[in-house]
Amino acid sequence: MSEDLMRYDVLAQHALRGVVRLALQRVERDGLPGEHHFFIAFDTRFEGVEMSERLLKRYKDEMTIVIQHQYWNLRITEDHFEIELSFDNIPEKLSIPFAAIKGFFDPSVQFGLQFETAAANSENAPQGDAVPDNESSQEAAAKPKAKKTTKSRKKSKSSDTGAPDASNDDSKVVSLDAFRKK
Repeated sequence: MSEDLMRYDVLAQHALRGVVRLALQRVERDGLPGEHHFFIAFDTRFEGVEMSERLLKRYKDEMTIVIQHQYWNLRITEDHFEIELSFDNIPEKLSIPFAAIKGFFDPSVQFGLQFETAAANSENAPQGDAVPDNESSQEAAAKPKAKKTTKSRKKSKSSDTGAPDASNDDSKVVSLDAFRKK
């Protein structure tokens, strides 16, 4: 087989990040429709991520945010999004490049995407889950969170903070691993 000089894996991830961008653009324009809400996991060390030192100390490698009841000033650009959420009753502004996103999950319809980032290279890297003040810890614990993704993943699986296992018949998680050469 010849070498993939087109890098279809990279092209596919870029296209699927466009799905996240389009979903957020719709929310920016119209608000969250129906029961839709999002869990977005991202690499806090990724170049271009902007967040307070307080949050960065708490979530050194990865953070999962929930966009549901209360969020402010959602702004979408071609390469990143900005949002304001409250953590421990302290308003925080986050700026997150789409390339930093590791997982996107909408539990209302069991739809999820997982991505690789340049810094996502260790299966044992610690994860952080942030629960904005607009959602109680009990609500967050009762809902699945976005999956952690690493380059060493052989097949889709859930982590202890992951989305429902892809073997669940209702799940619609798209994994690019199925298209990679083994």
